Amino acid sequence: MLQKKFDLSRAISDRISSLVNGFENKEEEVVSRSEELETFHMKDFELETGNGYEIEEEEEEFESKVASRLIAFKEISKLDCCSEVDSVYEKRSELEFLLSREVINIEQLQSVASLGLPNEGGLRSMVWKLLLGYLPASQDLQEGELAERRLKYAKLKNELLINPTELTRTRDKPLVIIEQATECSADGPLRRQRVSYGDHPLSDGNTSIWHLYFQDAEIAEQIDRDLLRTHPEMKLFSGDSSFSCRTRQAMRNILLIFAKLNPEIHYVQGMNEVLAPLYYVSITDPLEKDASNAEADSFFCFVRLLSDSVDHFCEQLDNSSVGILSTLSRFTVLLKANDEELWRHLDIKNKVDPQYYAFRWITLLLTQEFSFSSILRIWDSLLSNPLGVQEMLLRICCAMLLCLRSRLLSGDFTANLHLLQHYPQINIEYLLQVAQELSTTASP
Repeated sequence: MLQKKFDLSRAISDRISSLVNGFENKEEEVVSRSEELETFHMKDFELETGNGYEIEEEEEEFESKVASRLIAFKEISKLDCCSEVDSVYEKRSELEFLLSREVINIEQLQSVASLGLPNEGGLRSMVWKLLLGYLPASQDLQEGELAERRLKYAKLKNELLINPTELTRTRDKPLVIIEQATECSADGPLRRQRVSYGDHPLSDGNTSIWHLYFQDAEIAEQIDRDLLRTHPEMKLFSGDSSFSCRTRQAMRNILLIFAKLNPEIHYVQGMNEVLAPLYYVSITDPLEKDASNAEADSFFCFVRLLSDSVDHFCEQLDNSSVGILSTLSRFTVLLKANDEELWRHLDIKNKVDPQYYAFRWITLLLTQEFSFSSILRIWDSLLSNPLGVQEMLLRICCAMLLCLRSRLLSGDFTANLHLLQHYPQINIEYLLQVAQELSTTASP
């Protein structure tokens, strides 16, 4: 499996070509801009002096300066281009080396992944599975573990998503065979199969499979409505193509099975947003064997991702030590420890409660605040944090405030609330760097 992942020469070649093309475009852009600048200055100078000789001398001097600056810019751009190519090669080589080991060192993998994973070659798909613990670190165990879990998911689908009519027929089939054999041997009239009124479609009994089926249908309708709104800008999730329809059906199955396996929580609006990056990374894996099992792999990764934050979706636990209010309190303590002035301005002076903005940030893992490509980069850091997703998530949320410090300190309740509920574009690498450098504090 890993050997196929590392056949990446074409992807790297394409990446280098795009970098070189980008460099050439930069050169053309600079040349065109310098020409416009030259024309503008020369016209102004001519109007001011009216002296042809002076104009000619100044023109030559100006052209010389422009040419010198262009040469300098080209040299710097070449260095930047080479640096970026070297960075791509270095990161990819380090990842390939780590993933080729007989037993993958997860700590080293976390360190590399925290700096961002390549989008090409299916490396993010494999690394995320390793970081979430879905894929074992031992190479010898990977194929067997994957086959076993994918089979388990297929069984869950058969048991939990089957139509009640089909379920009843399947459940009673052995009994019918036994009764038929018994009656035939007695050479008498065949007896009718007994009808269970508890399984009648009009039954409202709590144990009726039909009653449970109609309950699940209500959840499925809510899931369907939310899936139609999932990343409408991306063809994978939206539209009427067969590919997008299959995507929504797969995500529907995952969310419905999760709801049935967790009756205390069921499905909560927004879970579709948390599932989307996981499914995207799996379905776009270049290995057909892995992409064809994206539904099963995404389900187990989704369960593992929510394992330490699923209580945030349970309203009954809001006021408990594992509920969302406790997590918001930890977020407030972290902000106060790193910028007491900003904390005082927001919490004390403006009364901008974190529930108004950070509730969504935390429960949906920032999937509503940034572009999809930025979400993938942020999740590289979230999943690779040795202390867990929630610890890094709170750091990033706190850094989001610090990066807007001046605007927040000058704003009132209305302005700050609007700003935080509609977070502006930001340099993601800088945001993650600020998050990483925050001081840690003990929980309240």
